Amino acid sequence: MRKIILAAAIATSALGLAACSEKTESETGEAVDAMAEDAEANADAAGDAIEGAADQTAAGVEAAADGAAETAEKTADEVGDAAANVAAEAEEAAE
Repeated sequence: MRKIILAAAIATSALGLAACSEKTESETGEAVDAMAEDAEANADAAGDAIEGAADQTAAGVEAAADGAAETAEKTADEVGDAAANVAAEAEEAAE
């Protein structure tokens, strides 16, 4: 009788441990899935931030290029006007 009770107690303990292992395995799997989802969300957020920074940089470069082009055009016009004035003064002096 003692052996039967002992065997039943061992079997019950083994089933209890097996149930804990399944629960632990399930919780571990859920934790891994949650970490993977977090990593994916963080990667997406980082990608969005990088894309936003690239867009801002491109807009800044474009604005700087537009400003440089306007300045160059203005300078070219001023040089052309100054050259025309020098040529007019030279003609007047030659007369």
